Amino acid sequence: MAYDKALIAGKLRRWEKYLDRFRLPAWEEIPDFGLYMEQVVLLLKQYLDYMPPELKDEQVITAAAINNYVRTKVMPEPLKKKYYRVHIAYLVIICTLKQSLNIAVLQKLIPKGIPEEQVREIYEAYARRHAISARYFVDQVRLVAGKLLDHEEVAEDISVEDTVELIESSAIVSGFSRLLAEKLLLLDGYTLENGGSVEVKK
Repeated sequence: MAYDKALIAGKLRRWEKYLDRFRLPAWEEIPDFGLYMEQVVLLLKQYLDYMPPELKDEQVITAAAINNYVRTKVMPEPLKKKYYRVHIAYLVIICTLKQSLNIAVLQKLIPKGIPEEQVREIYEAYARRHAISARYFVDQVRLVAGKLLDHEEVAEDISVEDTVELIESSAIVSGFSRLLAEKLLLLDGYTLENGGSVEVKK
């Protein structure tokens, strides 16, 4: 594979600037007057426009995907075919985490059937964590791609020499991150007792 270093560096710098400014919508900014499916899909694509659709085999933000989230009870059902703030908050979390976690484990992070105030607390905490994680990710890319970006500060042990190495490193870290998140989710309800055996809490 052949990559133009200047093109890659320019793309990385633009994405870095974009992610540095990107924020999920505040709770109060999410409409609460009832939207139909087509409007919800358009709104989510605006909120999550950092996800380029051309890279995905299975689109996350589609009417079929949303219907599936409702059918599998990952999120509440719409009210008379209309989606409100609570529904959209669920969808923002689902669509952003679906990139790295499967739907089965997402229910542990945002259970269905909880009061709206609790959904708000979960969503607001998640939006803060999303912003912090985006900044951390940008910092890590700057270190790993330091040589490509001609930075003075380069982490020699992790820094890559070319775009193929950057792709490989990104995929490897993504895989480890997904495994860690899923392993931690599997420990819910368990405690370490009796010299190292794992037992379910009563």
